[in-house]
Amino acid sequence: MNWLNSEAFVLFGQHIMWSDMIGNVIGLIALALGWRRSVWSWPVQLLSGVVLFTAFFGHLAGSAGKQVVVIAVALWGWWQWSRREGEDGRVGVRFATWRERAVMAGAAAAGTLAVGGLFHAYPALSWDPWPDAYIFVGTIVAMYAQARGMVEFWFAWLLVDVVGVPLNFANGYAFSGFVYVLYGALVLWGMRDWWLRSREAGQPVLEGAPA
Repeated sequence: MNWLNSEAFVLFGQHIMWSDMIGNVIGLIALALGWRRSVWSWPVQLLSGVVLFTAFFGHLAGSAGKQVVVIAVALWGWWQWSRREGEDGRVGVRFATWRERAVMAGAAAAGTLAVGGLFHAYPALSWDPWPDAYIFVGTIVAMYAQARGMVEFWFAWLLVDVVGVPLNFANGYAFSGFVYVLYGALVLWGMRDWWLRSREAGQPVLEGAPA
């Protein structure tokens, strides 16, 4: 699978790797399926994680390790949505409670500090410790919120994009930066759709849905 780390093409002076292109395109498809509330969002996210893990394994141990976590969360999210899939093949969505929001915000802050500290202590694990930790933990929080059908999933992705776009361009990952821009557009559309869906479904009914 060494071809995944080979150059696909050059765009505006930036060398685009196959792994960067394929993994991010699959991730973009997964996000679009999440917007449509399709359970297929999760196996596609899983495939994206597998592609990136294969590309990084034996080459960038830290990046490969992060993909293992992403794959595990994708499997859990797939299980969650499979249990909640409606008759129309779509998953119901809702707003998180204030307590859930506080827990996710606290977990994101603590997780970023812990992972950032780990990356800083072991530089081989990350090429830019603190922003990388922020994006990694933010991605996990967003996937968790998506698995629970929370509209806040989109807000979490938006916060990841705010750092992800300039960071990728600054470090030479032009294709990843461009895909993050597309992520931002999908996030805004998806946020609007889930927001309206949550109002139609009636938040109080779904508030006590089992984990």
